[in-house]
Amino acid sequence: MSLDTVKVPTLEQLGEVAAELGFSFTEADLAAHRESLLPSFEAYNQLGRMPDELPPVAYPRLPGRRPVPEENRHGAGYVKTELEGATSGKLKGKKVALKDNICLAGVPLMNGASTMQGYVPDIDATVVTRILDAGGTIAGKTVCEYFCFSGGSHTSASGPVHNPHRIGYSEGGSIRIPASFCGIYGLKPTHGLVPYTGIMPIELTLDHTGPMTATVEDNALLLEVLAGPDGLDPRQYGGTVAKPYREALSKGAAGLRIAVVEEGFGHPQAMPQVDAIVREAAGRFRGLDATVETVSIPMHRLGAAIWLPVAAEGATMQMMLGNGFGFNWQGLYVTSMLDFHSAWRSRADELSDSLKNTMLLGHYMVTRYRGRYYAKAQNLVRRLRRAYDEVLARYDLLLMPTLPMVATPLPEANAPVEQILQRAFEMLANTAQFDCTHHPAMSLPCGLVDGLPVGMMLAAKAFDEETIYRAAAAFENRIDWKTLKGG
Repeated sequence: MSLDTVKVPTLEQLGEVAAELGFSFTEADLAAHRESLLPSFEAYNQLGRMPDELPPVAYPRLPGRRPVPEENRHGAGYVKTELEGATSGKLKGKKVALKDNICLAGVPLMNGASTMQGYVPDIDATVVTRILDAGGTIAGKTVCEYFCFSGGSHTSASGPVHNPHRIGYSEGGSIRIPASFCGIYGLKPTHGLVPYTGIMPIELTLDHTGPMTATVEDNALLLEVLAGPDGLDPRQYGGTVAKPYREALSKGAAGLRIAVVEEGFGHPQAMPQVDAIVREAAGRFRGLDATVETVSIPMHRLGAAIWLPVAAEGATMQMMLGNGFGFNWQGLYVTSMLDFHSAWRSRADELSDSLKNTMLLGHYMVTRYRGRYYAKAQNLVRRLRRAYDEVLARYDLLLMPTLPMVATPLPEANAPVEQILQRAFEMLANTAQFDCTHHPAMSLPCGLVDGLPVGMMLAAKAFDEETIYRAAAAFENRIDWKTLKGG
């Protein structure tokens, strides 16, 4: 039977549905309900016979290939491709790798999950189309954490991903986390600035996608290509128009007012050397003629507790129980992904421990506490956002460590669950908040501890990525971050 064919339930099957919903019917009443639903099932089958409404796929491509071990020493590559875009454009001559939660039609997508192995998307994500239209070459897809639900680069079904500075250490997952661990520039744009269309979702209000690059200029260039509305993503709302971000790179840091957030330092898991290097790096902005002052935002320390119900309950309901897409929004649903992903239920034991842990919490809180903590957390996001905005009314940027630590050792293959979970979530103390509040935030390298990079995070007002780029470029141009070292 086709997936687009709906079978009319027998009376017994409809009775089972009624029992699941807590309904008690007489046999006559149940039969009456079934009879009245016959036209509805025909409407579903009429819908099933219609062609889906999917964006067209341009640019011919091959399915790519798995990299061989000698070209994948760090375990970061999932698929190698050579997909050429337009003959000219801003990205001509640039190679771009996609994280493997992004749909590239005809090329496998695994998103780090064994339960997704074998899935091949039938569409290109909007960011893919924009890269190709701008003349870029897509050189492959990079390994993700299991459904992107870890920051530690050790949960992917394909194996761990190693830090480029040291084999056996974490490379990280997400945007700012790997940027901090690896010593590159990673920007989480304002929520909705870059369309998430065609990227496997986690939770609608937390989903972001953005550029990771070796230089600030390439980061700004890529954002110029990626940003702006596509008409298919409900995450996009007022102010999402792309800007000429590279124009900010030559303006220097003179006159900028930078607030060093005291609560971003001194976390229980923080490495003192990381805190010290970020404070020293912050002070270097004074030499670039910026004003640097320390401020207190007490709510920052409460931000992780606000983020947690949104992430745990929201991801459980949308990404897992909702088969990735859930309900109650208009935009592009990738139905082929939804169908394939739904099979996780018969293979749940394969899920990563970090995802299982999150789902245990999320399902418990939704079913036993009615989802009220998710609801209250979303209400409190507004208070958290105001706390940052009140400071950003007086300052241009907030500054703190991206992560409280440098890259940590990868867990051994037989590591206990408690270590696997610790390594998955221990680094989120400063990053989770801005996923909720939607402020743009960038990690830029600012020093080394024992040869491993330290990340400094700059956050700005909504849709003010230019100021982040302005400060980051000034620091990159004038400060050799590799000379700032901790013991």
